[in-house]
Amino acid sequence: MRALRFEKTGSLEELSIREIPVPRPAQGEVLVKVGAAAINPSDIKTVQGKMRGTTVPRTPGRDFAGIVTEGPDDLVGKAVFGSGGNLGFGRDGSHAEFLAVPAGAVLPLPRGVGIEQGAGIGVSYMTAWSAIVNAARLQKGEVVLITGTTGNVGGVAARIAHGLGARVLGVVRSTADLAKVGDLPVDTWIDLQATGLSEGARAATDGRGVDVALDVVGGAVFEKCLAALAWRGRQVAIASVPLARVEFNLVDFYHNESRLLGVDSLKLSFGEAAGILRSLTPLIESGALPPPRVDPYPLDQAPRLYREIDASTLKGKPVLVP
Repeated sequence: MRALRFEKTGSLEELSIREIPVPRPAQGEVLVKVGAAAINPSDIKTVQGKMRGTTVPRTPGRDFAGIVTEGPDDLVGKAVFGSGGNLGFGRDGSHAEFLAVPAGAVLPLPRGVGIEQGAGIGVSYMTAWSAIVNAARLQKGEVVLITGTTGNVGGVAARIAHGLGARVLGVVRSTADLAKVGDLPVDTWIDLQATGLSEGARAATDGRGVDVALDVVGGAVFEKCLAALAWRGRQVAIASVPLARVEFNLVDFYHNESRLLGVDSLKLSFGEAAGILRSLTPLIESGALPPPRVDPYPLDQAPRLYREIDASTLKGKPVLVP
């Protein structure tokens, strides 16, 4: 079969399409003929050696959708999707024609969702759910601030928060970006061209601050999110771009009795990931959480797409179609 491969980490130039044997599923596993597989930023970081636990040689790719060709009788021939575990960094991932995963890692595609859309659900949707529901435990009537609101994770988080009955504060970098927000269920937009992040959040809450801040950016935004928290507010961090180290006023932090939470989707086991995707499925099927808009590309274009994502020149949600 054809697969995207890298023999060592450190550079995207190591990527190439190669012929390798079709994987043989072990006891309790299924073989999936991959119909589509999303490319996530973490896939690029895996090849660059920035993700802990990566072993080589390796096929990257964490998200997938396809048809089960080997496994339990009740699964063979079924259209499925999945993500999670050590897929793509500790075991061969989805950027290939076939994929072997534990049977418990695959779920039926949500009704009305195609293979390509199903492949785009995984990491983005799981991360948003992990941050808003599992970590922050957002409640009805609370106020949540979401940075990167128009991005893949931020947009899903806004919809999940809205569905929980929270008030959603979104963030855009300029007034021009407000024309691109689509139908996101955001109650108040903070335009960073007109105001500071924490100042905008305070103004939108009559000075109280927000109960939850989901920081999908990190770096220079980290401290500004902390400054937007109400008393005993919770901040969830999922990234830090481009700086790994941040600074904040520790005195203000403990006087406000703030909570700081980290979320890393790489730590989700196959079972945990499947549990989240199972919880998301009825929301997707009902239309409360629309499936992602994706852009399909042939597998052969994967090395180029990786480089363009790394250079921030590729827009949209790319999925590979072997």
